[in-house]
Formats: sequence, structure tokens, C-alpha cells
Amino acid sequence: MRRRGLFPPADTATSKPLEYKGTDLRSTLTSNGRVSIRRKRWQALAGGGVIPVDTLLDAAEATVSLGARNLCCRLNATAKSFRRTVEQLKHAAQLFVGESLLREVVEADGKRVLAASESGALKPQWRATDCKVQTPAGKEVSRVYMGIDGFTVPVLTEEEKRKRREKVVAERAKRPADKPKLPSLSRRKKGADERYKEFKLVQFHDETMEHRLVSVTRKPCEEAGRIMRRDARRIGFDQADERLGNVDGGVWIVNLIMNWTVVLTALCLDFWHLGQNVGQGKRVTFGEKNPTGEQWATDLMHRVRHEGYAPFWDRLVEWRGKQRRGAKREEADRLLNYVASRKDMIVYEQCERNGWRISSSTTESECGAAPHRVKGPGKRWDADNAEAVIALESLYQSKLWDEYWTTCACQNN
Repeated sequence: MRRRGLFPPADTATSKPLEYKGTDLRSTLTSNGRVSIRRKRWQALAGGGVIPVDTLLDAAEATVSLGARNLCCRLNATAKSFRRTVEQLKHAAQLFVGESLLREVVEADGKRVLAASESGALKPQWRATDCKVQTPAGKEVSRVYMGIDGFTVPVLTEEEKRKRREKVVAERAKRPADKPKLPSLSRRKKGADERYKEFKLVQFHDETMEHRLVSVTRKPCEEAGRIMRRDARRIGFDQADERLGNVDGGVWIVNLIMNWTVVLTALCLDFWHLGQNVGQGKRVTFGEKNPTGEQWATDLMHRVRHEGYAPFWDRLVEWRGKQRRGAKREEADRLLNYVASRKDMIVYEQCERNGWRISSSTTESECGAAPHRVKGPGKRWDADNAEAVIALESLYQSKLWDEYWTTCACQNN
């Protein structure tokens, strides 16, 4: 335990000590094992005194320490609510933090992470040229994958925020008059127009997922494109021998890649998503659990994976010709249009030959892991606060947690 004490200042005008009253610094051990500390404060009988060091000590004591912030953010990441995190802090670390303060600490550090990422103060600790892999031909190359996807987050609507404020005002009105007056409520933030908002996730990673860089934004698609290019520049994506994109085929994703001129060796349509569309065509034209339809779909997917686009397309055209009218013909047209518009992304034969992934499952998995803390029954967020909490998880997924707490976080403590 470090003891703190202050010496009374002298009267500079007379160079004589002034008379002060105060109590000695005492530390006692209470019955529950906690240490109670009381610091001496000096007050001049002749009109008060100024003690600058005391002001500094008060400021330091009013700040949550760096270690406490780290622990709050770490435990909150795996908890279901701030209330549960408060309980964990109490039992695991004997750290007593109120639910409101905990929320402020976690969200504040999440926003610091976003700011540090944007400014470049928080940088990935790897480069694209570090991502070495052996090709099927035995040649060593650097290979990096890129993925983009979206996910929804539950947010507070304007109506929900209005009702919450009314409830708080009603509770405050019941407060007894003899109790101290509570501070005025802060200005209410405007709520969202919908109950769910789509966030965008951008991820770069190597073959083994040892190197990862994950970024999330609540802003429109163009912001995701800017982040994609920003992160590509920071890892030297253009210097990789093989630059691969695995996406679910969304038009907005393809447009982003083209508009922000991120040059790829190959852009691959997720094999599972193509299979889903083929499966839908099978159900409409052959019916559920039809052996002939099952065999048709299996042969079609095997052909596109191992023989290429042309044989796959020919088989689809042949199948369409057998659908004369009605819903079956419409479904056949839909599937052909879906495939034709993604022709350049159906490159599974090339992927198989070079040992490249044909699935966007890593990005889709990240879209489940990054926002897990902000999703669940009864959870509603302001979009900016949800983005901050997700940023902390993205920090962990990018393996930059320790880097942030030893560099950027120290500057804000």
C-alpha cells in the first residue's frame, strides 16, 4: 500500500507557517478484509489554502485505471449483459463497478479502437508477404483472402427511446423530496427508424487464419468500400502473389470491389450459395426429395466444380428447355439469370487446380462472432454504441488486443 500525505504550505507573505487543522492519514483493515484509507486534507484557519498536488490526486482517483478498463472490456466480451459483467468483476477480481459506469467504460474504449484504426495508430502486425503457402505444384507463394458481408444489429427506435425516457422521468418524479436532487437528464439521442440496421464487415486473412484483420462499420456500403481499400493498403495486399476474394455473390459487394479498384487474382462465388440456388431450382421443377432431382443437382454441382463453367451452363440450358410453362419455367429462367450474371465468379475448376478456397464461410462465421455481444433477446442499442462494442470484438479477432492496450489505450488513460 502506498501512503499519501501532504505538507501544509507556508505563508509566502510572512514566511511563517500558517495554522492548519486536519486529521492524520490512517489506514485500517476492516472486518471484511478490505483496506480503508483516509487522506489528510489541510485547511487554513485564516482563509483556506491552495494545494495543487491534491487536485492532481483527485483527478487520478476519478479515472478508471488502464488495467481496470482492460478487465471490464475483456469480461464484457463474453457476458450476456452489462449486469452479468458487473457480477463477474465483483466475484473474479473484487472490482466493484456500477452498471452505468461499466457501460461507459466499455463503449468509450470501443470508440477509441475505432478512432485508432481510422488514424492508423493501430496497425496490423503482419503483411501480405508474410502469408506464405505451398501450391499444389510445390511452389511457395504469398496468398491472402478477402471477404465482405453484412449482418443486422438490433437498435433502439425513436418510439422505444421515447418510452424509456418517459419511464425514467416517472421514476424520478416519485423520488422523496427530502433526498438529494438528482442531476438533470442528458439530452436524449435520436432513435432509429427501424428495429434492425445492417452493419458491414470486411476481413483479410491468410490460408490458416493465423493472420487476420477484421473491420466493421455501421455506415453505408461506400464506407465499407473505403475501409476495404484502407485495410488492403495497410497490409500491402497488392504485394501478395495470390489475392483472392470469396463472396456470397451480392451485387453490392461486386460493385464495391470494382468501384474501389481492389485488384484480385480471382473473385469466387461461394460454392454453398450456388448450391442453394441450384437446390431451389431442383425443388421447384422436380419436387421435394425426388431421386431424379437429387441426382440432377449432384451431377450439376460436380460438373461445375471439376469441369468448369461451360459444361455446367450447357446442362442448365438443357434442363430449362424441358420446362414448358408456369412456375417451373420461371424458376429455370431465374436460375439461368443468376448464373449468367456471375459467370466471371464461377471459377471453381481454377480454384481446385491452385488449391484456393471456394467458400466464404470464414467471413460468414466472422459475421456471427463479431456482433455476438450485441445480439440476443431483449437487446437494443444505439447504433454508434453497438459499433463500439463490436469494434472491441473485431480487435480481439484481429489479434490486436494486446497491441491496443499497450499502445493506443495508454494514450487515452
